[in-house]
Amino acid sequence: MNYRKLGSTGIEVSALCLGTMQFGWTADEATSFEILSAGYEAGINFFDTADIYSRWADGNPGGISEEIIGRWWKQAQIPRENLIIATKVRGMMGDPPTEGLSRERILNMIENSLQRLQIEYIDLYQTHWPDDRVEIEETLRALDDLVKAGKVRAIGCSNYSGTQLLEALEVSEKFGLARFETLQPHYNLVHRDEYESELAAICREKNIGVIPYSPLAAGFLTGKYRQDKKATSARAEGVAQYFTDKSWRLLEQMDDISAAHNATVTQVALAWQLADPTISSPIIGANSISQLNDSLGAVELTLSNEEVNYLNELSANEN
Repeated sequence: MNYRKLGSTGIEVSALCLGTMQFGWTADEATSFEILSAGYEAGINFFDTADIYSRWADGNPGGISEEIIGRWWKQAQIPRENLIIATKVRGMMGDPPTEGLSRERILNMIENSLQRLQIEYIDLYQTHWPDDRVEIEETLRALDDLVKAGKVRAIGCSNYSGTQLLEALEVSEKFGLARFETLQPHYNLVHRDEYESELAAICREKNIGVIPYSPLAAGFLTGKYRQDKKATSARAEGVAQYFTDKSWRLLEQMDDISAAHNATVTQVALAWQLADPTISSPIIGANSISQLNDSLGAVELTLSNEEVNYLNELSANEN
């Protein structure tokens, strides 16, 4: 497994980050333990979750993914310093349920996450998405206090626009507060503009680590969806947005590239991201060991500049 610096934090993370949204949803605890152990044994040290995972599933109150991670690393007797654990705050949680990024809520919610994860500090604490009802200064001051208290090593954000990210960075600089060191954007070969239009340049200039989520477009870029074949998946409804002539052509060409490398479509999609120097660690998900192993193969795949450029052309916005 290759390792990379996470932006300017100095934290070394594996080239792939294991996402855990599926734990307690489409993967039960036993399967989740197997996936976590296999990932760790393969060299993954970076694990991403969120306090709300996966609250939308029947019988899941949220926090289940964090609990599974906490039980896993404890029973596996893995040294805490060997793990880079990232989680997020913002979504609806608690009893009674609350949401947002106010100071009081952040200070309360982190204690719950620490307890569920069975850890004394979080390596990367991220705002899951912006909260327009709270001044960014209030949010950053709360996060800064957590860094100073040793409960958080670094902070990051997810689903921020270029304008929102720049504002947060300016506030941190103005008041000498901890800044967002990472960005978690929605980014893949069939969803490029959201990150590339503004955020990529900001992250490059400010040396912000980028950990994209959904690098396989909710499974579309694994190749399991085809024009002439339906696939059963918990995410099938969301994947349908990619069923366009342009995307089908992209998959056909990815088939050719994967065949030339004796690789898979999944590995080509991830290798395309890993070829981008602004990307620190794409977040992969897995419901089985076979899915995990497929993604892990991307680390050994190096696309040529010509192949990367060809994929860029095929997936470029048409406007």
